[in-house]
Amino acid sequence: MNIQFEKTSGVAAELTITFEKADYQERVEKVLKDYRKKVSLPGFRPGQVPLSLMKKRFGGEITAEEVQKLLSEKLYGYLRENKVDMLGDPLASEKQEPLDFEAAELRFIFDIALAPQFDAKLSADDKIPYYSIKVTDEMVDGQVKAYAQRAGHYDQVESYQEGDMIKGHLAELDAAGNVKEGGFQKEDAVILPGYFKNEDEKKKFDGVQVNTVITWNPAVAYDHSTIELSSLLGITKEEAETITGDFSYQITEITRYVASALTQELFDQVLGESKVSSEAEFRAAIKLQLENQFAEDAQLRFMIDVRKYLEGRIGQLEWPDTLLKRIMRANNPDKGEEYVEQNYEGSIKELLWHLAKEQLADQTGIKVEQEDVLETAKRQTRMQFAQYGMGNVPDDIITNYANEQLKKREQTEALVARCVEEKLGLALKDVVKLTKKSVTLEEFNKLFQEK
Repeated sequence: MNIQFEKTSGVAAELTITFEKADYQERVEKVLKDYRKKVSLPGFRPGQVPLSLMKKRFGGEITAEEVQKLLSEKLYGYLRENKVDMLGDPLASEKQEPLDFEAAELRFIFDIALAPQFDAKLSADDKIPYYSIKVTDEMVDGQVKAYAQRAGHYDQVESYQEGDMIKGHLAELDAAGNVKEGGFQKEDAVILPGYFKNEDEKKKFDGVQVNTVITWNPAVAYDHSTIELSSLLGITKEEAETITGDFSYQITEITRYVASALTQELFDQVLGESKVSSEAEFRAAIKLQLENQFAEDAQLRFMIDVRKYLEGRIGQLEWPDTLLKRIMRANNPDKGEEYVEQNYEGSIKELLWHLAKEQLADQTGIKVEQEDVLETAKRQTRMQFAQYGMGNVPDDIITNYANEQLKKREQTEALVARCVEEKLGLALKDVVKLTKKSVTLEEFNKLFQEK
């Protein structure tokens, strides 16, 4: 056996492996003998098939399989032992000639895409911005109000105010203001005047009470939207196009959504049983929630700025474009050349960041274990529940949801990447010089709108 590795450019190489029959013949003979013990052919008992016949019937197939196994062992063994910094998998070279397993030797030629060499390691000489977001009383008030809204309930009321939902009997009127014979009618028609597009029609409902009959024009109220009219009256869009006049509306019910009071029940629902026992403690806990949330956002922004800084410091690199595009095509067989051209530049940026993170992980000594990924999934799940005011979901439910995420390969890969960046972010804060900046939430959000 002979292995030759030759660089064809700064970022590409050619690897040639040559086998002689002696390199694989013993393996083939052993497999044939083992297979002979089990195979049964007409006219022969199991284990009694002549070896010459076995070679004739199965020799080619077994030789190909064993050569492929040997090739894989030697190829990846060489790359591993020689620490070849490779991108993607080896590609069969376009120079590769058809194989003849009867020949004295077999030659395999591979094209290897090599990673460009650069230094992504950071030190105290590197300055990276680090933002902290001020939590204001207004933010706390807004979050408290949101929790109270989510935990609210519906009440039946006697008179309407903006935001209420009204139910009643609709009847189309004729030009004289009487119920139109054969006109459209609907029992228990539900309307939300607050969503009317016409202010004059909206004002007709100000302060109206249950059992009141009012006259209004649905077509004008909804700016002649056939979708809204057909939904309101339960008719087709074609029929809705004919609706232009007034309707009478006898109000039978007014429903109002009432936000929850700041009670112990709400405190327990949001934070967990008996975590706080007063409004002041509740607001303090909400403020801490926001501070923790913004701290995570600041970490996310920090890693974005680390990436941006490194991309600028590293600058333009030479990449094995031809080989990488071949790899993209091989990895996306259902997509055409246009897909490769449109996505290549973006994939190179992601590849550079991936390689940079590997160097940074090596520098800081961080490692990501399965338990770390599970904790990241659990924290993400808790945040999702918290968005709906469910801050006290039991840990076993959180764990079950997190484990479900880890059953999906794409989600697992995303969680691993997130876990790596979170650990890197914490480690790098102690490595680089932080340029600390205190900003408002609005100023912070604007950072993400920058190109």
